[in-house]
Amino acid sequence: MTSAAATAEPAPVPSLNLPLDKVAFIIVKAREYDVKEGDSDPDEGSNPTDDGNADVLEDQADDPVREELVGAIRELNDEQRARLVALAWLGRGTYDLDEWKEAIATAKQEHARRTAEYLLGLPLLGDYLEDGLAMFDEGIVDDADKTEGVDAENEPLGNMTDKPARQ
Repeated sequence: MTSAAATAEPAPVPSLNLPLDKVAFIIVKAREYDVKEGDSDPDEGSNPTDDGNADVLEDQADDPVREELVGAIRELNDEQRARLVALAWLGRGTYDLDEWKEAIATAKQEHARRTAEYLLGLPLLGDYLEDGLAMFDEGIVDDADKTEGVDAENEPLGNMTDKPARQ
């Protein structure tokens, strides 16, 4: 006699319902944005060539990387933006894959407004999104045509074992 629990199939993977090309673009831009540092010399007036173009790595008010990232997030519809926030939370370890619907609902309640600003405030946003994609067996492809986001054991990279408190 077999028990029902022994024959039960694993729960199906929920549907991501996000355009992967846009998520990949957001991941790449988020990584570019994350490497920026504070403006070290806000009153400098010299020629950028003389400074070795170091200002390109500083966070400026008119930063084109920030503008592209914010624009890409704002191009998504309300449902997709909520799913993007939920995906970041999944990758960060705040939610598990079986809590996907709850994560989306919470994202809609807490971050329906100013979603881009919230996401840009998350350190390691690109890594969180990529780790979240890996939970859906998805990933972005790098220049070497290798899927990023999953290690040799098919586990998301950098996924935290201890969940941080939900925000």
